[in-house]
Amino acid sequence: MTVFDSDIDSVLITQEQIQEKIRALGAEITSDYEGRDLLLVGVLKGAFVLMADLSRHIHLPLEFDFMAVSSYGAATQTSGVVRILKDLDHEIAGRDVLIVEDIVDSGLTLNYLLKNLRTRKPATLEVCALMQKPEAQEVPLDIKYPGFEIPSVFVVGYGLDYAERYRNLPYVGTLRAEVYSDAAS
Repeated sequence: MTVFDSDIDSVLITQEQIQEKIRALGAEITSDYEGRDLLLVGVLKGAFVLMADLSRHIHLPLEFDFMAVSSYGAATQTSGVVRILKDLDHEIAGRDVLIVEDIVDSGLTLNYLLKNLRTRKPATLEVCALMQKPEAQEVPLDIKYPGFEIPSVFVVGYGLDYAERYRNLPYVGTLRAEVYSDAAS
């Protein structure tokens, strides 16, 4: 039970389902990158929870880096305009890079990020995304390590927020309509 449970309309993905999926993704990534030096790049802020849990299931030497990008602002739908708020600290030329993303909605932000990072000449560049909204996706993307497909609804929890809240929920859910109307008043 959390302080935010009364704000949740429905739970789409339980804590147990998330952890089971992350264990499987970690095992697959470990197998695929065996003997290689992997750099995980988390997309802030939403992916930090996934990246922390996922990294504990990847049994390889790892380095971490983060990028912060903005395409939502305080809205519940992407604007399509992407801004880099924090760039990488590491050079990625010749490196095996795995982008860790919480959710792929329209795909515009991730598409922009992939194009940007490819210009830096990594040895490999792949994506692990916990959730995808196939109905909302506007650009084709190759997600090598996909988690869950969800409907085109606004979700919170497990790193995802509404007005910077709900990131610490251990599951993914939708908010009650009253939460949005309370925030607007």
